[in-house]
Amino acid sequence: MSAALLPKPQMRGLLASRLRKHIVVAFLFSMGCAAGYKFGVAEPRKRAYAEFYKNYDAMKEFEAMRKAGVFESAPPK
Repeated sequence: MSAALLPKPQMRGLLASRLRKHIVVAFLFSMGCAAGYKFGVAEPRKRAYAEFYKNYDAMKEFEAMRKAGVFESAPPK
């Protein structure tokens, strides 16, 4: 009598039905991580590089490093 009260377990198509749900969840999670990285890491990094190179003078840096003795081929003056 008690066996009639319990629902029968799903035997066919169980893997396919679970995979469908898990693939959707994994896709949404990966898109969320990608968007979080893009807006949390990549975009601020791009802005920081753009701000740094806006006023960067390569020759001035080179002269400062040369005076400090960083280069062996360009002796300090």
